[in-house]
Amino acid sequence: MLKVLYSLPLHAVLALALCLPTALHAELPVAQGSSTGSYQQATGTRTADWTYTLRPDETLGQISKRLLGNGHTLASLTRYNSIGDPSAVMPGESIRIPLNWLEKQPEPAAALAVTGAAQHLEGVSGKRRTLKPQMQIRAGDEVSTQSGSAVIQLANGSLIRMGQDSHLIFNRLTRYGKTGMVDTLMRLERGSLEADVEALTENGSRFEIDTPSAIAAVRGTAFKLQTGKGITQLQVTEGKVAFGPPGRTLPVPAGYSATAGKGTQSAVDIRKLPAAPEMAPLPANASRLPLDIKWQPVAGASRYQLDIYDSASGRWVARKQSVNPELTLKHLDNGKYDIKLAAIGASGISGMPSEQTIKLQQQAKAANLVAPAADDKIDDDVPDFSWAYTGDNELGRVEISDSDDFSSLVASSEWAPDSNAILTRALSPGEYFWRVVTLAGGDSKATSPARKLIINGTLEPAKIINVNYVDSQVRIFWQRVAKADKYQLQLSEDPAFQNIIKEANVTDTTAALRLIPGRRYFVRLKALSDGPINGRWGSGRELFVN
Repeated sequence: MLKVLYSLPLHAVLALALCLPTALHAELPVAQGSSTGSYQQATGTRTADWTYTLRPDETLGQISKRLLGNGHTLASLTRYNSIGDPSAVMPGESIRIPLNWLEKQPEPAAALAVTGAAQHLEGVSGKRRTLKPQMQIRAGDEVSTQSGSAVIQLANGSLIRMGQDSHLIFNRLTRYGKTGMVDTLMRLERGSLEADVEALTENGSRFEIDTPSAIAAVRGTAFKLQTGKGITQLQVTEGKVAFGPPGRTLPVPAGYSATAGKGTQSAVDIRKLPAAPEMAPLPANASRLPLDIKWQPVAGASRYQLDIYDSASGRWVARKQSVNPELTLKHLDNGKYDIKLAAIGASGISGMPSEQTIKLQQQAKAANLVAPAADDKIDDDVPDFSWAYTGDNELGRVEISDSDDFSSLVASSEWAPDSNAILTRALSPGEYFWRVVTLAGGDSKATSPARKLIINGTLEPAKIINVNYVDSQVRIFWQRVAKADKYQLQLSEDPAFQNIIKEANVTDTTAALRLIPGRRYFVRLKALSDGPINGRWGSGRELFVN
């Protein structure tokens, strides 16, 4: 079981960790800062007692009521500590409390944010379901990500960010009553995670994540963990992590990585992480994108990685990489973001992060309409619309209404960065109003002035449905077209209708033609209206009389 060095200064930890011979398998001694430390040094098992120091104005009776469970009372506590008079115990004095006497209560975690595909498996019922934000996760439950990621918040505020294709088992999620102590055990079967662990203020607390090849025990720190194919890798960016195979752990301080499992030279291989890039200051508040991010090169870096997190939920938003010391942010919704930049060394491991926070407050601006012009009359029932953006990094869409207050939309286009669009449905002949709505930052909208538009429209093509031959006479039948007053018929000797030999207007939906036997003809029809609506030619039909 892993241990964390609490009493050793950082330079001593580094010296011990890095000067050990590679063949060493013994575990470094661990000081807990208490004569009754919470972990056994050799085996990782818990000791029986927890040492508690009375606070000002606190009595032994109050402690027993607040902390003890399992039927234990003040009398039990005084007997265990060989105290004759409970009132004689003064603030500042310490007592011993067996851990199994403390009141225990389960503390479920919760999914804070989910991106893409993730599954939640209930440990009690075995029921599997899609992981969604605010879903509770209890001891024994499992979470798996496929193409997505998830942010899990523990009851004490610690955050676990699961990467893609990861599987995490929550073996224990316990709080010891009102002591402030927690007991958290998890297992990362595969994949990766990032952890921001809240400081564990009490000596009896435990926070451990094990993998098939290593264990990581922490006490208020930030680190990354990856496991797969018999190897586990750790990068510590804040605090210290006791890491390695059971019984052979070493303390890994901030600024170092560690590897355990197949192919390592020792039980734990420890290496220094690439230094954090020196990033140029970003504005605390930004009102427009694109935004250039620049930094000083880091010696030995093969490339750089920029991660963007939503500040409120911890949700991973985007990742960008560059071989050059600069990147450009182009598309982000409005909000507050944590920007983390790290150099990646030749081994492919990301180094210490440089962090900044930025708040985006983009404002959409009204577009300038280009075409159609105001009061245009158009024959096409699916007209083209175009406009010019006046803002940066905006999306736009066309909205069509039959009233100038746009109380109801007749049609619209899809949101797109293009400055032109075609509607998703045809417009019936009539009078309309059109405008362009622009969107910036996901929540800021602006609306252009509206223009009136008249659609003359077109009638549906007339479709021939039957042809009857009687001697040299041919009778043609076609479908009636809505709003058509008559039909124009053309007879040609060629399929391209370049050589028209007969043309006539017919008010009915049938017509008879007398043809010369042995010759081929082609016929087509177009619906006509007495109003401004134009028709369209239907498909031609071949005719032949023997």
